[in-house]
Amino acid sequence: KYTKFSIFYFWINSLGQTTYIHNRSENVPIPSGKENKTVTRSYNHRIMPLESTSSGTYYCKVKWNDIQKMGKGVFVLARGTGYIETSYKWEILITLTVLLAALSITATALLLWKRK
Repeated sequence: KYTKFSIFYFWINSLGQTTYIHNRSENVPIPSGKENKTVTRSYNHRIMPLESTSSGTYYCKVKWNDIQKMGKGVFVLARGTGYIETSYKWEILITLTVLLAALSITATALLLWKRK
């Protein structure tokens, strides 16, 4: 009864719209002596190419004759430009240099003013 089943891959976008990506039917033979045993099988499916509009939660659903089971889903955030790490190294260096220059000029001006 459970050797024939169908696998469905789909995703739900941020608007709640469901899009079916792929489905396939499986017929798994049971080897002699392995009847009435629970077996776990892995079936992978790669989504390519991802676009910036591909963000959403991706699901896998398996249907037997009268039963269906669905996974918890995997959320995917697709971005067009990728992740760009922000770096403030140059801003900090320039700020520190300007601050030290201003202090140096102020100290020099105070020393010259005190001499007079």
